[in-house]
Amino acid sequence: MKSKKRTSTKSKLQRKTRKRLKTELLETLNVDKFFIAGSINIDKRTCRGLECRLCINACPTNILFWKAGEIGVVKELCIYCGACVLNCIVDDCIRITRKRHDGTVERFSDPMKYLLLQHRQNTSKRVREVQKAFPNTEEYLKWIKTRQNQPCKSKSGLS
Repeated sequence: MKSKKRTSTKSKLQRKTRKRLKTELLETLNVDKFFIAGSINIDKRTCRGLECRLCINACPTNILFWKAGEIGVVKELCIYCGACVLNCIVDDCIRITRKRHDGTVERFSDPMKYLLLQHRQNTSKRVREVQKAFPNTEEYLKWIKTRQNQPCKSKSGLS
C-alpha cells in the first residue's frame, strides 16, 4: 500500500512539473492556452518524416522531433494548434483531438478538415460580433437609414 501511495504522489509531482514547463514555454512564446485538453497522434506507418520533415519545421512549440528513424512527440507540451496537420503531405497521418473552453471537442487529421473547422469558428465569431452590434432588427434598420441619408463620397471627387 505504501509503494502505491508513493507512486501516486510521484506521478502527481510529474504532472505538476510538466504543467509548469508547458506554462513557461507558452509564456516565452506569448501564446495563451488555447484548449483545455487534447491529444496528438502520429501514424508511424504512413508518416514520411524522413523525406519531408515539414511538420517538424511548422510546429511553433517544437514538440515534434526526429528520433531513430521516426517523428517523436512531446505530447505534454503540444498546444494543439494544427500547424503540423496543415503542413503534412500525408492525409490522416497526424490526428489531433482538442477540447475548447466551452466544451466543444474538435477532431481533424487532414488540412481540409482543419480549414473547414477554422472557417466555422471564424463564421461564428463574425455572427456574434454582428449580433453584439445590432441586437435586434430595428437597430440594424436605423443604421441602414442613417447610411442612406449620408452623401456618397467618391475617391475621384466627382459626385
